[in-house]
Amino acid sequence: MPRGRYSLFDPHDHTPLAEEHFHCAPGPSGWRYVSRLTTPAGADHGSVDLALDDLGRPIRLELHAGGWQVRGAALEGVTWVRTDPTGAEATEGNVRAHAFTGTSPAFLVATARLLRLTPSADATRVRLVAFTDPVLAPRTVDQSWALVDSETHTTDNGPLTVDAYQVTALDTGERHTVHLAGDVVLDAPGIQLEDLQTPPSRLT
Repeated sequence: MPRGRYSLFDPHDHTPLAEEHFHCAPGPSGWRYVSRLTTPAGADHGSVDLALDDLGRPIRLELHAGGWQVRGAALEGVTWVRTDPTGAEATEGNVRAHAFTGTSPAFLVATARLLRLTPSADATRVRLVAFTDPVLAPRTVDQSWALVDSETHTTDNGPLTVDAYQVTALDTGERHTVHLAGDVVLDAPGIQLEDLQTPPSRLT
C-alpha cells in the first residue's frame, strides 16, 4: 500500500498551495485513494476519497475543500452532487463524460488506469469533469492522452516501471508530461512527490 506525501504548487509561478498526505491500494474490485490536504502553514485544506472499479471507472468520489463537498460516481456518464458550506443547498450535475479530474494526483493515476494505454497506441481523447479549487466548481474538459515512453529501472525493491504520458488540453493545445510509477505520480505540472514510505503498486 503506497503511502506518502505530495507537494502541490502553482505550475506557473511555483507558489506552494498545499501538501497532500495520501495512501492508496489496489483491491479485489479496483483501486482506492484516500488523502488529507493541509496548507503550507499546516491548516486543514480538505480531503480526497476516490474508488475505482476494475475497469478504472469512478464508483465513488468524495471531495472536501473550503467547506464545499462533492460526491460523485460514474452513472449515465458521470453524476455528482455539490453541497455549499452551509449545507443548505445541494446542486446536482450530470455530464456525458468518462471520469472526474482535479488538482489531486489521484486523478492522473485514475485516468491512466481508465485508458490503459500502450506505447504503440495512438493518442486517446477523454472527456473529464474537473472540480476546480477553491470551491470545487465543476468544469468539463477534453484531453488527449498518449503513452510516449516506458522504462524499467532496477531498485532495491525490484524492477520499477516508469511511464511517461503526454497530456494535451484540447481547448488550448497546451501539452505537458506526467510521469507515473504504478499508482504513484513521480512528477507532473503542479505536483511533486516529496516522500514515499512504501513502493508503488503496479498499474493494472
